[in-house]
Amino acid sequence: MEGDMSSPNPDGKGIMTFFPTYEEFSNFSRYIAYIESQGAHKAGLAKIVPPKEWKPRGSYDNIDDLVIPKPLKQVVSGNAGVFSQYIKRKKAMTVREFRKMANSVKYRPPKHSDFEELERKYWSNVNKNCPIYGADVNGSLFEPNVKEFNIGNLGTILDTLEQDSGINIEGVNTPYLYFGSWKTTFPWHTEDMDLYSINYLHFGEPKSWYAVSSEHGKSLEHLAKDFFPESSKNCEAFLRHKMALISPSILEKHGIPFEKITQNAGEFMITFPYAYHAGFNHGFNCAEATNFASERWIEYGKQAVMCSCREDMVKFSMDVFVRKYQPDRYAQWLEGRDVVPIDHSQPNPEAKEDPECVWKYQKRKRRIRFLSNLQEIPGRMAEVIQVSVMLNMLKY
Repeated sequence: MEGDMSSPNPDGKGIMTFFPTYEEFSNFSRYIAYIESQGAHKAGLAKIVPPKEWKPRGSYDNIDDLVIPKPLKQVVSGNAGVFSQYIKRKKAMTVREFRKMANSVKYRPPKHSDFEELERKYWSNVNKNCPIYGADVNGSLFEPNVKEFNIGNLGTILDTLEQDSGINIEGVNTPYLYFGSWKTTFPWHTEDMDLYSINYLHFGEPKSWYAVSSEHGKSLEHLAKDFFPESSKNCEAFLRHKMALISPSILEKHGIPFEKITQNAGEFMITFPYAYHAGFNHGFNCAEATNFASERWIEYGKQAVMCSCREDMVKFSMDVFVRKYQPDRYAQWLEGRDVVPIDHSQPNPEAKEDPECVWKYQKRKRRIRFLSNLQEIPGRMAEVIQVSVMLNMLKY
């Protein structure tokens, strides 16, 4: 779209970052379809930086008394880049108490000069001094009158779950808040039912993300089964337990392609269907997240491998989605014959059906092609033309 100066990667590799205009930002589903038309889903993860005039909330000064009902003490064991995490529930605390704890000498981040140094310190100390995570707090910090990218009201086809079936699942089709401290971690996993997810960092220290694309998800699963044979034996989908930590160096050693990126306050991260992701917080912060869906997700939901050993794992019938969005395949679905291979590279079909999305993409491509042709124009004239075109692109 016009406002986007996305980066990187014309070859479809790497995590892309998008900078929408306010107008583009106003239609969530259309914008997700657009970034997929640009290949954002191929990395499994994308960043969206909101327009400067957009604000989710006037102030965060009045949330200190918000209660975190069940803070999680994260206990990590293991070595050599492969670790297991389990949790111990702590007594409730307020955001004020959590902030004080997170900024204390025991829990605050170590001194570091750059991200690479902090990342090294994370992996060398991940199994020491168990951090406390204020995770899975039901609620939203978005003001109700915020219409654009409001995590509590995204308006995607996942709303069908409540509208047609009356099903509400906390953190899946409702928002959750996450209060982080240094070294608090989310282990390797895909989303429940292999849905999309959206994560907004309201304030505080950055959050680091690792991602393995859906194309390479099976490779990560096979590697995890080798490292965690007992867990794998007991549950085919044991990575849904969110207990497995595998470092980037181990992934590199075993040839598993991955990407990494840092999320700063005021930025959104989007994870795509069946994209494995993991990460950690750099210090005290607050994020908000939920799941959402598009028509492209339906095949993933139908084929999602579910945890078989825990009753509290999220699972819901895909019947309503097939009946409503794939009516020509509903009879086959009921008979158990509706199984098709998933092409992970294909974008959301909604992008192809949206004339405005297609028109803006084609217009942007023509401008980029024009800029590349400026190499053939000598001297100062080319510089003047290039500046003029770039300023024109930034207006939209």
